[in-house]
Amino acid sequence: MILLRHGQSQFNVVYNATRVDPGIPDPRLTEEGRRQALAAAQALCGESRDRLVASPYTRTLETAEIIAGELGLDIEVEPLVREQCLFHCDIGSPPALLAQRWPALDFAHLEERWWPDLDESEVLLSQRALRFRELVKARAHWRRLAVVTHWGFIRALTVQRVSNGHLLRFDIVSGEASDLAPVETT
Repeated sequence: MILLRHGQSQFNVVYNATRVDPGIPDPRLTEEGRRQALAAAQALCGESRDRLVASPYTRTLETAEIIAGELGLDIEVEPLVREQCLFHCDIGSPPALLAQRWPALDFAHLEERWWPDLDESEVLLSQRALRFRELVKARAHWRRLAVVTHWGFIRALTVQRVSNGHLLRFDIVSGEASDLAPVETT
């Protein structure tokens, strides 16, 4: 399976510079984030992928939309791969609003408030990552899956800290992760 951290968001720009939560709920990608998503799509061109899974946050859906457009993949929305809820950027958008933005995607399985309260514990994050791992193991073609997700979720699955747009190859059975390819943008 391929894990991809979403492209740079409006939140990332401010937080990375100040280390202060700028209070931006469910932020969009920046131009740099869109370039990172396109670079990730290009890096995935040589990979055989059947499906693209994305968390319901705007930044992951925008990243997935760019990749799906380049690779001709369908997007499956999966709240288990959402970010650890610690900052205002981790406050999501209701399914009705998401469905207006992405009418071709299915949000019917999402609860009205699909994200938890702020300060989601490491224990809850780890349990969610384990639940996702067990669900994916049951899929026959998990090796052909690409997942657009978040820093905290990737860290919970792989114990690796990755930057925006970073791609990892992840073996769901062994738990081993390795860089797919560096994603460089200007």
